[in-house]
Amino acid sequence: MHTPFIRNYQYNIIKKQAEFLQKTLRTVADRKVLETVRYRAAAKVTEAFSSLTADQRQILEPISTLETAQEFQRYLNTVAPYLVPFPPITLKQIQKLFPKHKKLKVPDLQSIDYRYVTYLGWVDIATNRLFIVYPFEGRFIGVEGRITPTNKKGYCLFCNRHQELAFFSVKRKSASASPDHYASVGHYVCIDNHGCNQLITDTGPLEKFVLSVQK
Repeated sequence: MHTPFIRNYQYNIIKKQAEFLQKTLRTVADRKVLETVRYRAAAKVTEAFSSLTADQRQILEPISTLETAQEFQRYLNTVAPYLVPFPPITLKQIQKLFPKHKKLKVPDLQSIDYRYVTYLGWVDIATNRLFIVYPFEGRFIGVEGRITPTNKKGYCLFCNRHQELAFFSVKRKSASASPDHYASVGHYVCIDNHGCNQLITDTGPLEKFVLSVQK
């Protein structure tokens, strides 16, 4: 039986190191350089976890010994069953997060592979609004805001990769004396939420943003 211990963003780190190591093996002949890259790949994978059991280390550490594309793929296939999925969530739970939207459009929840989800995000094209659901300390936080395509590439706040961006503007209550005063907080994020989830390797910026604008 597989006991999950790898979160999606950690799996993305594993994939990133596997891809970099494969590329190095194809392009570098110096044995010392290869040994260094192998060591660093294994170190970065294990450093992505605050703690690991001996069995968990045994699952992850073989990345430093791989040679062929087939071996790398088998390694990723071996690691995948240990992914911790996004917490179960229902349509009613999502609707409660966004009570102002009586006709909230939500993606098909049953079609999502939750193993590869760090945050649940979707765009309502009719209203140009991006909705985000993020699990935090046993609860879900819902964030919504206006999304404006920029038609240019840059670095996404959430995944920090060079992608096609949109400007995500969220209103939050201002620190002013008036309870009805709102301020806008905006950042550039990926237009493709699915792709963003496949690239995110650090939840820090995403979590900081979500907590700063939560209702």
